[in-house]
Amino acid sequence: MTEQVGELTSLEPVKTRPWATVWRAETPNGVFFAKQNCAPQSFEAALLTELVSLVPDAVVPLAVTDLERGLILTPDQGPVFGSVVDQDIDAWSRMLAAAAQLQRDVAPYADRLERAGAVPLRPSETAVYVGERLGGFAALAEDDPRRVPTEQLDALRDLVPQVERWAEQVGELGLPLTLCHNDLHGNNVFDRDGQLRFFDFADAMLMEPLANLLIPLNVLKHGLDAEPDDPRLWKVADAALGVWTDMRPLSVLREALPAALQLAKLARAESWIRCTAPMDDGELAEWGDSGAYWLGALLDPPPLRRLED
Repeated sequence: MTEQVGELTSLEPVKTRPWATVWRAETPNGVFFAKQNCAPQSFEAALLTELVSLVPDAVVPLAVTDLERGLILTPDQGPVFGSVVDQDIDAWSRMLAAAAQLQRDVAPYADRLERAGAVPLRPSETAVYVGERLGGFAALAEDDPRRVPTEQLDALRDLVPQVERWAEQVGELGLPLTLCHNDLHGNNVFDRDGQLRFFDFADAMLMEPLANLLIPLNVLKHGLDAEPDDPRLWKVADAALGVWTDMRPLSVLREALPAALQLAKLARAESWIRCTAPMDDGELAEWGDSGAYWLGALLDPPPLRRLED
């Protein structure tokens, strides 16, 4: 690392979690941030390397990567976008449109992203995925903090036919498999001289593109204390949907969006299942139920509902 950025003059942790640690590093050549993920999410280094190759203006630049250890070093990019714009609807619309354009640009290279470690989950695979995960949760010991409560397991099993209907509706759109950031919000993007640069891809998966909207709409809905038919939420969603209107009419995309948001909850469940796998007992006591929470969230409505509902 010192060959690329110079000798360290200081190194301090700024974020320590069971799934990743981030350090702030100062050198004579500037400030950098180093990140190391837990083993199941260490593919981020390889994934970001591919993204820098494919869409260099849309993601953070890389100073150094260690693919074997999953270590990433990036130059300081200034304040995150969310700290500057807060809940400004036009700014959020701009962010989600840019994120959708990134998805559009990398969609032809989904095979490269999969080889880099991004796991695919197509609409047609979601019902089977739910069944498999329910079986895995049911096999856990009664006192395992990762376990789904028995009554919720039964409700989720009954929901599988509905998952199949959601999957059919979303699959009929015919949109390509592409990158789903899976943790997209204002603190995972920078604005550098008018160019939005995204980062923190450790939770990423390959899905149909509308799944990308779950987290930002959730964040914005709670931040605004908005109802699920709030026109501000639809304005932000439409900014992203507009990137795909040459493939499907906006009205059709809007119709399918609530179903896509439901299926997107499976990506959140999957990333949490990855993160909790290597945790110790103390960490599981705090974070262990996160995968079960997101799988159980299928029983709750999406953050945005159809305009005519």
